[in-house]
Amino acid sequence: MLTPTEQLVFQHLDQFVSAHKKELIEKVLSLRTRYITVVLEDIFQSQNASAVIRTCECMGIQDIHIVENISKYSINPKVLRGANKWVDIHHYASKSENNTIACIEKLKLKGYKILVTHPGEDGVSIHDIDVTDSKQALIFGNELRGVSSEAIMHADQKVKIPMYGFTESLNISVSAAICLNTMVTKVHDTEMNIGLEPDEKDSIRLKWYRKVVKKSAIIEREFLRTID
Repeated sequence: MLTPTEQLVFQHLDQFVSAHKKELIEKVLSLRTRYITVVLEDIFQSQNASAVIRTCECMGIQDIHIVENISKYSINPKVLRGANKWVDIHHYASKSENNTIACIEKLKLKGYKILVTHPGEDGVSIHDIDVTDSKQALIFGNELRGVSSEAIMHADQKVKIPMYGFTESLNISVSAAICLNTMVTKVHDTEMNIGLEPDEKDSIRLKWYRKVVKKSAIIEREFLRTID
């Protein structure tokens, strides 16, 4: 929920946003969801992390969780192409606890079913996942090791992409694109309401206005001086 001051700031910035841009923002907001979220566990190649974030934004996913136990998160601006401006990225980088477990516990408290991508025979095809039973959090693991044993241990289900060739796995960015497109499409084919709550939309709308208005920080600062 916006504070009274934030509401005033939003109203002030509103005059600097074109009608076309407002229409686009409202269209994107109407399709944004937190019903599906993504966890990236110890991704060490910046182009992979950036490609997944870009895919998430394209698929309308608002939240991405970055776990840093052994690898530090970094981005590749050429791959990312500004997609991180429009999503919420949550970092888990504590040096005193297992960040994978901390992330999973937080997501479970919020009602998410935890899915880990794993090529084993006991995994369920991504095409057979029931997306209607609860919110879904999909974990993608390290490029070399895959998902950690902690992720597997605390997950509710293993999922995999069916393979028909000699190669056992796909690049993480390709895997994410296939999985997310499959899941998001299935959810949109239902009559479920997976959109954001009005208060969530208000908060994100203000954040996006701050992104699209040139020199918004200066404009906001000068405006706040006038109402002090």
